[in-house]
Amino acid sequence: MNENYFYGHGKLLLTGEYFVLDGAQSIALPTKLGQRMHVKYRPSNNPKLYWKSYDQNEKCWFETSFELWHFQCLEEENEEVRVLQKILKEARKLNIHFLRDNLDVYVETVLEFPLDWGLGSSSTLIYNISQWAYVSPFELHTKSFGGSGYDIACAQSMGPITFEKNGNLPRWGTINFNPVFKDNLFFIYLNQKMSSKDGIKRYQDLVQDKSAVIPQINQITSAMLECNDLKEFEDLVFEHERLISNHIDLPCVKDNLFSNYWGAVKSLGAWGGDFVMATSHKSLEETKEYFSKLGYSICLSFDELILQNFQKFGEVLNQECSELNSVSH
Repeated sequence: MNENYFYGHGKLLLTGEYFVLDGAQSIALPTKLGQRMHVKYRPSNNPKLYWKSYDQNEKCWFETSFELWHFQCLEEENEEVRVLQKILKEARKLNIHFLRDNLDVYVETVLEFPLDWGLGSSSTLIYNISQWAYVSPFELHTKSFGGSGYDIACAQSMGPITFEKNGNLPRWGTINFNPVFKDNLFFIYLNQKMSSKDGIKRYQDLVQDKSAVIPQINQITSAMLECNDLKEFEDLVFEHERLISNHIDLPCVKDNLFSNYWGAVKSLGAWGGDFVMATSHKSLEETKEYFSKLGYSICLSFDELILQNFQKFGEVLNQECSELNSVSH
C-alpha cells in the first residue's frame, strides 16, 4: 500500500499585522508545533476519500468521507466538511489529475497544538494538501481563504522569515532572528481565538491611507532585526503597538489587559485574541506567575515555541519523519 507524509509548521506574526496585506514588510515566526498529514491508498472499483483529523492528544475530532468525482460528502455535512470540500475542489481545479485514480484514499491529520490557539490549523492544512496535490500553496490559499500568505510561507520555512506582498506575489526570505535577549521573550495565550476575517474587515473599513503607515512599519521591522538590546526592542514594540492602535481604533493589548505589567506586550496578528508576546527582565517563574494570576496559564518561552533556522534541516526532517512514522490508528 502506497503512503505519503506531509508536514507544515505553524505561525506567529511579529510585525506588520493587517498592513502585511498591503505590502508592509513583516517578521513572521514559524513555530515548532505544526500539523502532519499521512495519506494511504488501496485499489478500489468505487474510490472514496476517508478523512480523519486528530488533535494534539491524538483524539479524533473530525471524521468524514467523500466520493471522488465531485467531492460530494457521503455523511452529514457541517462547516468543517464544507471548508475541507472547498479546499479539495480548488486543488482539483489547479490540478485536474488530483485524486483521479481507482484508489480508496485514507487521510489522517494530526495537529500538534490546540485548535483554538490560532497557530495555523487552516494554513498548515492547505500547505499539506497543496504538496499532496502538486499545486502552488499560495494559489490554493488565495482561492480557498485569501489573506497575505505569510502563514503559508511559515508552513514551509525552517526558521524566522521576513515576508511582504509584491503586488499579488509573495516574497519572503529566511532571517537570523535569534536575538541575544530571546530568553526574555515569552508567548502568552489569551484564552480566546480571534477571527482573522473580522479583524481584516475592520482594518479595510477603517484604514484608508495605508501608504503613509507602511514605511513606518518597514522601519520598525528593520530596526527589530538589527536590535541587540532588550530596552531598545521594548521601545520598538511600544512604537509598533501605538501605530497599529491609532489606525485600527483599538486599544493596545497592554493597556487593555496588562496595564501594570513591567515589560512590553505585543499583539501577534489579529488583535483581541490568540497569542501575545511579552518581554520580561524577570525570571520565567515570576513572569508565568504574573500571567497565571490573571487567568492566562499558557506562557511559553521563545525556545519552546519558535523554530530556529540554525537547526540543521536534516535534524528537523528526521525528527518530523520519526513523529509521522510513530502515528498509527
